[in-house]
Formats: sequence, C-alpha cells, structure tokens
Amino acid sequence: MLGTIVNCLAIVSGSLVGLLFKNGIPERYNKTVMQGIGLAVLLVGVKTAMVTDDLLVVIISLATGALVGEWIGIEGWLDRLGKFLGQKFSKGSGGFAQGFVTASLMYCVGSMAIVGSLESGLTGSHGTLFAKSCLDGIVSIILSSSLGIGVLFSAVPVLVYQGSITLLASVLKPLLVPAVVAQMSGVGGLLILGIGMNMLREKKIRVGNLLPAIFIPLVWFIMQGLFIRFF
Repeated sequence: MLGTIVNCLAIVSGSLVGLLFKNGIPERYNKTVMQGIGLAVLLVGVKTAMVTDDLLVVIISLATGALVGEWIGIEGWLDRLGKFLGQKFSKGSGGFAQGFVTASLMYCVGSMAIVGSLESGLTGSHGTLFAKSCLDGIVSIILSSSLGIGVLFSAVPVLVYQGSITLLASVLKPLLVPAVVAQMSGVGGLLILGIGMNMLREKKIRVGNLLPAIFIPLVWFIMQGLFIRFF
C-alpha cells in the first residue's frame, strides 16, 4: 500500500500547490517535466523487466495477452468508460464536481494504475507507483490551478481503487512460486516500458490491451501443474 499512499499524498500536495496558481502553469514547463518523468518510467520498466531470464514465457505471455486483450478490447473499454463518466458527472455540475471527476478519471482510468498496483502487491516494489505519483502530482498542480479544490479530493478514489488492486495481488502472492512472480514482473516491466514510450511520442502503444499478458505466467504455471498431476 506504500505506493498508493505516496500517490495520494502527491495528489494532495500538488493540488495545494496548484491552488496557489490561479492563472495556470505555462505549457512549455508542463511538457518538459512530463517528458522527464516519461524517461524515468522507461528506466523503471527496464529494471523491472530484467528480474526474469525466462524470455520464452515472457514472449508467449505478451503474444497471448495481446490476443486476449484485443479480443476483449480493454483499451476501448477504458476510453469509453472515461468518456461516459466524464459526460455523466461533469455535465451541468459545479466546479468542485468537475475537478473531482476529471482528476479521478485521469488518475484511475489507465494501465499505469493497474500495472503499478499489481507490481506493488506481487513484488513489494513501488517504483511504478512512485513514478505515477510524480506524474499525478504535476497533473494535480495543473488541474487544481484551473478547476479548484475538487481535484484534491480525487485522492480518495485513487486510494480505494489502487489499494484494492494491491491488496488483491497481495492475497494471491502466497499462492505463487517466486519464478512465476518474476515472470509476471518481467511482463509488467515491459508494459511499464510501453507506458513510458507513450509519454514521449505521439504514436501510442495500446498498453491496455496487453494487460492480460501479466496473468499468462500464472495460467501457464497452473496448466503445468494440472498436466503433471493427471498425466
């Protein structure tokens, strides 16, 4: 939960700073800082991906996960969910509600929140959520300077959403052998690498559709156990 708690504190701190800048932050500063954080996310992804040497499982997981994710259309679902909630709750609402909903969607509806929370629960590594904390802190400065104090309270749904994923992953961790956890972390690291690349260039990788790949090593491990047991 440490990564999620730091993330929430970053949102609160950034919002408080943003409330001091009623006229907003110049775009050139925002862009350069975001690019710097993108480079940091790339580093986190590389370091996380290198925890496993079982490249075959990682490759199979990414290929299989991509097929499953594209079939489900996870990236499209996330986009549609964000647009639906934004239209439903922001339309005709006051400044507080608009800031709260806008910020909550930006912080929660995305693959970085899911990958980081899973990584935090499975391996105890909070690097991704720490990088996300920097990103969300800067975004909260920008948003709160224009949308007001509602942005600050978006830390609450972030705590509930990411905390729930982390706790669920922590419950599953004792059921997994270290090799499987390492494989899942390796796949997750590559997805984090994709997130970092998306922050630095216009042509995006559909990381959301690759999310099922994280769980393929676990499925493969279970299938191996069943095969050995019955054959």
